[in-house]
Amino acid sequence: MYTDRERCVRAVQSKDARFDGWFFTAVLTTGIYCRPSCPAVPPKPGNMVFQPSAAACQQAGFRACKRCRPDSSPGSPEWNQRADLVARAMRLIADGVVDRDGVPGLAARLGYSSRQVERQLLAEVGAGPLALARAQRAHTARLLVETTELPMADVAFAAGFSSVRTFNDTVREVFALSPSALRARVTQRTPPLPAAAPGTLALRLPFRAPLNPDNLFGHLAATGVPGVEEWRDGAFRRTLRLPYGHGVVALTPNPDHIGCRLTLSDLRDLTVAISRCRRMLDLDADPVAVDDRLRADPLLAPLVDKAPGRRVPRTVDEAEFAVRAVLGQQVSTAAARTHAARLVTAHGDPVDDPEGGLTHLFPTPEALAAVDPGSLAMPRTRRATFTDLVGQLADGTLRLGVESDWSQAREQLLALPGFGPWTVDVIAMRALGDPDAFLPTDLGIRHAARELGLPSTPAALTARAAAWRPWRAYAVQYLWATGSHPVNFLPV
Repeated sequence: MYTDRERCVRAVQSKDARFDGWFFTAVLTTGIYCRPSCPAVPPKPGNMVFQPSAAACQQAGFRACKRCRPDSSPGSPEWNQRADLVARAMRLIADGVVDRDGVPGLAARLGYSSRQVERQLLAEVGAGPLALARAQRAHTARLLVETTELPMADVAFAAGFSSVRTFNDTVREVFALSPSALRARVTQRTPPLPAAAPGTLALRLPFRAPLNPDNLFGHLAATGVPGVEEWRDGAFRRTLRLPYGHGVVALTPNPDHIGCRLTLSDLRDLTVAISRCRRMLDLDADPVAVDDRLRADPLLAPLVDKAPGRRVPRTVDEAEFAVRAVLGQQVSTAAARTHAARLVTAHGDPVDDPEGGLTHLFPTPEALAAVDPGSLAMPRTRRATFTDLVGQLADGTLRLGVESDWSQAREQLLALPGFGPWTVDVIAMRALGDPDAFLPTDLGIRHAARELGLPSTPAALTARAAAWRPWRAYAVQYLWATGSHPVNFLPV
């Protein structure tokens, strides 16, 4: 996108918010960089330089605009629709891997050399993994400075900086303000966020409009595992297992943002928690591109026009979702929740939740691998499927995560006994994030297709759906939404 200069100039001149996160505008005369929708008077085209990431702008010596705050724009949807090396690396960096394990750790997770990862990122994103991680630390620091009253030393280490001095230097370089000056001006720019309980952070998660929350929050709430997830006071709440500890998040849909209240046992997990919540809610999607493609089918167009901006409800833990997919095979939603709740109570780690009814973290694969199969209230064949899955997850034979190669993960899952195309594709869609995953054998999809006049046999529907690529997972959401199941409605 950023290499198409004429298109970028038009987007900046029209202040088109749809392109926020796709590219950034660096202004040669002022030394600042902005998002395309910046409210300031657009610079002359000759003074604009376009970059693919905030990190590339910062590495080139530009500082963030104080008006449009480009560092806080939604992430590029490019990384969520691809499974190549660069996209997988970007997802891992967003998940904090560089801060925890360094560039060698990132490269090891991807199966490439550090030099190859660096070269690929520089070529496509304009910045290496260290610069990208630094930009992310700067953004996290800004969030903490502006939304909390934490001492600056605590902010520095929570954001991932190795020292307070590095934190101060980075904030001044990126934002042209000291940390204390950033905190002093926050109330002048936006209304204060609602007061949070001690130890809780209140944040706003941006997204590209439109966003239809009905099936997104409806699905998460209707399939929520008791003790791990709940809908309470207009918010979806769940526990989070994080690298340094655990957390509880409450996510509330609003017209222009998602309200996010995070309670963390260790503030170093803030960046990871935000990244995983954004993935679960599919907030970095490009709904205009998705809906335009689906709207081209005359039988889908009425569904898109009626409720545009549907997202794919995903997960904060890929291994957890795979286990839950097996528990939900050939049973009702209520039965699947009951099976999962029993495992959580027996094998999950307990947590304290003074604000609600959350009691446990979902069990780890290691804990589930130790479960006696005979204690599972399910058919023998499904017990074998469950045992094989958690065993391979626990010993590392099967790795499901943001770094997964979608094709390879599908092959490994299909090789497991009891895993058919439906189970594999629902994991690919909701856990791995493949935007083109499709479920032509799903009964709800086939019923919706029949009602709409689409082909209802799997082979014929798959052939018709070829025109919806690469967004077939979103077509699934629109087709599912024609039913009356609670997953399609925002809870009250």
